[in-house]
Amino acid sequence: MIDAPLVLRSTRVSTPEGIRAATVVVADGRIADVLPYDARVPADTTAGSDDPAGPDAPRVADLGDDVLLPGLVDTHVHVNDPGRTEWEGFYSATRAAAAGGVTTLVDMPLNSLPPTTEVAALRTKRGVARGKAHVDTGFWGGAVPGNVADLRPLHEAGVFGFKCFLSPSGVDEFPPLDPAGLESALAEIASFDGLLIVHAEDPDRLAAASPPTGGRYADFLASRPRGAETDAIARLVDAAARFDARVHVLHLSAADALPLIAAAQRDGVRVTAETCPHFLTLTAEEVPDGATEFKCCPPIRERANQDALWQGLADGTVSCVVSDHSPCTAELKTADFGSAWGGISSLQLGLPAVWTEARRRGHGLDDVVRWMSAGPAALAGLSAKGAIAPGRDADFAVFAPEETFTVDPAALHHRNQVTAYAGRTLHGVVRSSWLRGVQIADHGQPLRKTGRLIERTTS
Repeated sequence: MIDAPLVLRSTRVSTPEGIRAATVVVADGRIADVLPYDARVPADTTAGSDDPAGPDAPRVADLGDDVLLPGLVDTHVHVNDPGRTEWEGFYSATRAAAAGGVTTLVDMPLNSLPPTTEVAALRTKRGVARGKAHVDTGFWGGAVPGNVADLRPLHEAGVFGFKCFLSPSGVDEFPPLDPAGLESALAEIASFDGLLIVHAEDPDRLAAASPPTGGRYADFLASRPRGAETDAIARLVDAAARFDARVHVLHLSAADALPLIAAAQRDGVRVTAETCPHFLTLTAEEVPDGATEFKCCPPIRERANQDALWQGLADGTVSCVVSDHSPCTAELKTADFGSAWGGISSLQLGLPAVWTEARRRGHGLDDVVRWMSAGPAALAGLSAKGAIAPGRDADFAVFAPEETFTVDPAALHHRNQVTAYAGRTLHGVVRSSWLRGVQIADHGQPLRKTGRLIERTTS
């Protein structure tokens, strides 16, 4: 019955025109139509040979008042596979994604061995991922010193763009670009109108700050000053303007950079920006000393900074909210902020975490869909994703926004159940996830691996 037509009906369907009662018709893995809620369809039953509606009748799922959302698109996920599979892997990461309503992810090029900085490494990674994906999975390439000649071949092989660091990445095999290296990479990427996505922290500002040691979060926060982000973003924007290149600021933490990003956008510089659930929902004031599950780079900052990030989302300066899911083993989360691995695992929890804070601030689910589905899909050029509209992939998350739950790390599907959200009560429960009309998760439990490996040229 998987290939049979499907009808999903809800009193609340998130469409590009807003949330409304609707009936969504699915055929051949795509959305065939979005009809009025009371549109006539065959009886609510699973069709079969003895079905009075006939063997070709669609399956009809009445979702009641649960909200039908487009599946989330997460363009910032560190799967770490191959090479550091004890940290994460394609099987476990995509299970977590499916459970959390994420139906498409794009894997970052580092923390795996080898990193995705040449076509041979991309082939290796695809070979490892094939057959393990519960959700659609694509890949970023990497821009590192010395691989300018590899960028066009990677682009032609289907990566969605190229990630670089302007400061040390934390792993030796993925070094940062200095100013000359950034310009060389941008010139090459602009020549084929590719996309450069950038971890933007200035290495000189980081080197001048006091290095973090010990368990005090305040010391770690001081070691990653806001100015490191603003200086690096200013340099990036200047280079993007000179080369007419497309650039994207990853995991924006420092709200001080918002005015310069907004000004660049008004001036026609092709720059976009994202932020992450942890920057929008967690604050420096609440991080306990020694709680390195909260460590990430750039860091979780103060409450007033968080308020400004939300304003940047509201006015459109920031267009995407993505996880930056960067897991590690529990042993690497030592109590010392200087030595602990920096990364927050939230692939399964991003939707309820963001919705919890968004609703408190007066935002609607349409806003969340724009930030977590439509925006990331547009960034990666995934024209078939990101909306419930005819012709799009039938990727859905069924969401109960009024319900609450308390985060239990044991219920998470990523490989190491370390999370900064442990014990938090969040609003919004993901009832189920669907990929091209096939249900892939039910009440937090992944059901099947139907994900495809997707490429930049794939619609």
